[in-house]
Amino acid sequence: MDRLAEIAERLSEVEGVVGVCLGGSRATGTHGPDSDFDLGLYYRPPLDTGALRLLAARLTGAPVEVSEPGGWGPWVDGGAWLTVDGHRVDWIYRDLDRVHHVWRQCLAGRFEIGVQPGHPLGVYSHAYVGELAVGQVLADPEGELRALRKETRDYPEPLREALVENARWEAPFILAGARKGAARGDVFHVAGCLFRAVGLLAHALHAHDRRWVLNEKGAVHSAGQLACAPADFAGRAHGLFSALGTTPETLAAALDEADGLVEEVCGHLVP
Repeated sequence: MDRLAEIAERLSEVEGVVGVCLGGSRATGTHGPDSDFDLGLYYRPPLDTGALRLLAARLTGAPVEVSEPGGWGPWVDGGAWLTVDGHRVDWIYRDLDRVHHVWRQCLAGRFEIGVQPGHPLGVYSHAYVGELAVGQVLADPEGELRALRKETRDYPEPLREALVENARWEAPFILAGARKGAARGDVFHVAGCLFRAVGLLAHALHAHDRRWVLNEKGAVHSAGQLACAPADFAGRAHGLFSALGTTPETLAAALDEADGLVEEVCGHLVP
């Protein structure tokens, strides 16, 4: 989209906006022809959302709903969905001081998992850093985004160790707990435990390979393409859910397969 640089420049002139970064598949080159353009609006309060509404209306030719910070939940924060020149353009707020805080956590080997609508696995806090690390800075008047992006070029070893170790103990633990649900034919509980366990493995594999995970979408497929992943990791992980069935016997069999996958992954990852 030819107008991205212009839009980013105009956004950077809004009070509170520190810089603008292109994120998502458009930034990594994995997009399709219909993929959205995700623009991260890195800000410090107070953010002039009134000015953002005026700009959105000028770009689209009609009023656009622009949220206040926090309007989309504790982690996604807020923003707006626009259609500009026939293209979907999403504005997504990111409190820059919070991003700096998360980066310091990463360096110390700490992370949070936040509840957020639309993210069934939860939002892993270090995704804030990953978004900037793999994104493309479009507007950065003071150079702060580029400076932080340069810092995040190397994946922090303490974070890598923490994510691998977390999977090594929690994945077997949650599968063991799922056995009680399996004996009762509780498909809902078993499926939830399997989802969590596979998510832990996907995060651990990416961390081991020093790759950022931004959300659940495509994480299993991406993990399966890593050199450290077991053969056919993605196929085996997805197969767990298709083979669940509804009886204690089929649920137990799925958990047996999951235990084997967890053992294989964790046995090869060095914390």
